Amino acid sequence: MANQRDQPASAVDGRTVRWADHKAERRVRILDAAVAVVGEEGPDVGVATIARRAGVPRSVVYRVFEDRSDLDEQLRIRILGILLDRLAMDPMGTIGEAVADGVDSYLSWVVEFPQLHLFLGIGSASRRTTGSRTVTGAKTAVAVKVAAVLDMNLRARNADPALAETVAFGLIGLIDHSVNRWLASPERTIDEQQLAEFLNLSIWQVLDGVAKHAGIEIRPSDPVIYS
Repeated sequence: MANQRDQPASAVDGRTVRWADHKAERRVRILDAAVAVVGEEGPDVGVATIARRAGVPRSVVYRVFEDRSDLDEQLRIRILGILLDRLAMDPMGTIGEAVADGVDSYLSWVVEFPQLHLFLGIGSASRRTTGSRTVTGAKTAVAVKVAAVLDMNLRARNADPALAETVAFGLIGLIDHSVNRWLASPERTIDEQQLAEFLNLSIWQVLDGVAKHAGIEIRPSDPVIYS
């Protein structure tokens, strides 16, 4: 029987492409299954459960992913992609509407998918983590986007934009910690609507304070400005 070295390069390349496509298809199927079962059962589901949902043997998971750590990190990337698709990353309308849309889109996703949100924070049972580069990178990307919008709007009003980045990262931290604490509380003293109202009020007070510090006045009814 002819070995691989005796075969035309095109035949070898064709098999390589087909295997890569097959592996990519299985990766998507496994990640889709992981999102589904983690969303239903929480972060502690095992690889065997994910494999059953994907309709593949457990061993196949470890042929597609290097180990559980690799699977978890790829799952974070998938979950964050779903979340970022939901977020209002290009605010339109007034400043007040932009703040409300951002809070509502994030909070509604968290309430709809609490187990996926929890997974982003703690990882799986075998790979607990609180410092994922993927999660940190996503928060940074959102904060940078917010900073850019703040910068543009301060400049458009002839105000110093020096605090834009600091304020943006501070607001992301405020929202993240507030929502995480609310979710973790066994007996919530406020409901989702009250939390949204608190976040809207807090964000507006920060923005209003920054505007006054810069020597300008902004109102919720003012339009968001893009340069």
